[in-house]
Amino acid sequence: MHAKSMSAQLVALLLSLSQLLSLPAAEAAAPKRSAEAEAAFVDEVHGKYGVPKDVLRRGLADARYQQSIIDAITRPAESMPWSKYRPIFMNDKRIQGGRDFLRENRELLLSVERDTGVPASIIVAIIGVETNYGSITGKYRVLDALYTLGFHYPKRAEFFRSELGHLFALANEEHVDPNSVMGSYAGAMGWGQFMPSSYRAYAKDGDGDGDRDLWTSKDDIFRSIANYFVAHKWRAGEPVAEPAVRAPGAAALNAGNKNLKPDLDLAKLGERGYRPKEAMGRDWPANLITLEGDTGPEYWITFHNFYVISRYNRSPLYSLAVYQLAQAIAAGDPANGGPVAAQ
Repeated sequence: MHAKSMSAQLVALLLSLSQLLSLPAAEAAAPKRSAEAEAAFVDEVHGKYGVPKDVLRRGLADARYQQSIIDAITRPAESMPWSKYRPIFMNDKRIQGGRDFLRENRELLLSVERDTGVPASIIVAIIGVETNYGSITGKYRVLDALYTLGFHYPKRAEFFRSELGHLFALANEEHVDPNSVMGSYAGAMGWGQFMPSSYRAYAKDGDGDGDRDLWTSKDDIFRSIANYFVAHKWRAGEPVAEPAVRAPGAAALNAGNKNLKPDLDLAKLGERGYRPKEAMGRDWPANLITLEGDTGPEYWITFHNFYVISRYNRSPLYSLAVYQLAQAIAAGDPANGGPVAAQ
C-alpha cells in the first residue's frame, strides 16, 4: 500500500476516533432501559392520576437519559461549606438585582404580602436564589431530568419517579407540555423552581386567566411562592434566625444540623450555653445550627419561620441564604421598616 494512501486512512481513523470521543456521555453510554420498570410506572401513574396509558408510553419513549444530569446532582452547591456557599448569593450584584426587582414590582408584591402575610422581600429572595430573578430557569428538559433520575439514579429513584408521574398528571390537567418545558437538572420549573408535585399542590392562578403560569405571569409566580409558605404555616411577624453567642465550654448541639424543627426554646438553649447576640424580648421556640464561616464556626439560632423556608429546600445553607438576601434587599428599600422589610 502506498504511504500516501496509508496516511489518508490514518487521518480518517483519527477523525472518526475524535468524533466518537467528543460524543456527549449520554449518547456514548446511555444505560439500558427497563421495559418492566417502565410498564410498572405506566400502570401506577394511570391508576393514580388517570393519565391515558398510551400518553404515558409515548412520553417515556420521548424521554432521553442525560449523563450531565447525574453528574450535576452528585455535586450540589449545598454540599459546600457556608463560607463558599454564601458569596454565591450574598454579593453586590445579586442584592442590587433584588432591590431593583422589588422596586419594579412593588405594587403587586405588596398586594401579595397583604393577602398572605409572607414578606415581599422573602418572595423576591426566593426568586433571586432560585433563578437570579427569573433570568436562569433551567437548561434541561424536565422530562429528561425526571426520567434520568427516576430510572437511573437509585439513591433517589423513588422520589424522582414520583415527580415524573406528577409531571404527566400536570400535563394532563394544565397547559404544560412535558416534551418542551425546561427546568433544572432536578426537574424544577419556573421562576420559583417548583417541582411538579409542588406545582400541582401550591401553584395559584393569581391573574385569573384560568392558567397557573410560573414562567410569564408575575401574579401567578408571586402568589404561588407565597402560597407555598402559607401552606407550610409561615407566621407573619415572627423571627427567622439570629446569630448566637456560644459560652466557653458549651457542648455541641444538633450535630450535622440534621434537625431544623424548633424543638427547643431560647431558655433551654441558654441553659446549654447558647444565646442570641441581641436580646429578643421573649422566649421563642428555637433550635441551633452550626456553619463553617470564613473565620471559624458560626452559630445561628433558628425559629419556626426558618423551618418553613427549609421546606422549600432542606439545606440550612439555602434557608439562611434566602433570609440574609431578603434582609439585604429590604435594607435598601426606601420603605424599610414597612411591609417590605424581612421579618
